[in-house]
Amino acid sequence: MAKIRKAIITDAGFASRYLPITKTIPKAMIPIGAKPVMQLCVEECAEAGIEEIIIVATPNTKSKEIYDDYFHNKAENVKALLDKQGKSERFEPVEKVLEFPKITVIEQDPSLPYGNGSPIVSAKEYVKDEEAFVVLYSDDLILGEGDVKVLIETYEKNPGAKAVIAAQEMPEEVWNKFGMIALKENGTLSHIVEKPKTPELSPSNLTSYGRYLLTPEVFDYLIPTNTGLDGELWTVDAITKLAEHGDVIIAKSRGKWITTGDPKNYFLAHLEYVLSETDYADDVRRLCGIIK
Repeated sequence: MAKIRKAIITDAGFASRYLPITKTIPKAMIPIGAKPVMQLCVEECAEAGIEEIIIVATPNTKSKEIYDDYFHNKAENVKALLDKQGKSERFEPVEKVLEFPKITVIEQDPSLPYGNGSPIVSAKEYVKDEEAFVVLYSDDLILGEGDVKVLIETYEKNPGAKAVIAAQEMPEEVWNKFGMIALKENGTLSHIVEKPKTPELSPSNLTSYGRYLLTPEVFDYLIPTNTGLDGELWTVDAITKLAEHGDVIIAKSRGKWITTGDPKNYFLAHLEYVLSETDYADDVRRLCGIIK
């Protein structure tokens, strides 16, 4: 089996719920702790052994320029100043960014229809000859062990699979907010029910979100003319087609999925990240009255 070498990270929308800040910077550059959301996604890929990451940025904006600068600018003037001031250790986080695997930044093809599948199609030329590749939506973050590693391990155990999708068990009260997974008798994916209106309409308690391992066969179905709900090009529609022709394996996350898709959930995700991943978590707990 060939090594899974490449990942696509998508951030190609206008993030209108975050205006006005997202008229100037891409949403995935908003920080969680001291790092932008995009960096956390890149770190998840690097920890899983991914060798090249394709970031798909919003077209006709400065997003590509901003991502290129963040991941490739050596900031030698900053380093020289910190060295002169005897504060060289403050530059270490920059050096870690510059040591990431190869990062290629492209813009989404503006001719494609709206939808979360279009950024993946835009990166087709970079992954079409791979045995399989990983896709991450930068809205979604994983606390603890990253899903990319889990997806790759699952595929290695199921080499004939058409795809592997990450899943997490969720409480009944939020099933109407997410895509809920329906299973075949053999435990692989049948289809996904988007935002079931009542709990009875949900086929399981498993939620699908933006972590996938896909084979290039997905491009047979992820094409501009195959739009679905609201005239959008949906990745999940293409994955469902794959499931009609073979096994799409469900990989339960070993971490915790959190979403940053809107300001409220971003704040909650940021707070949860700070409380679990930083050395100033107890200061925040004291401020919130959790501890004294």
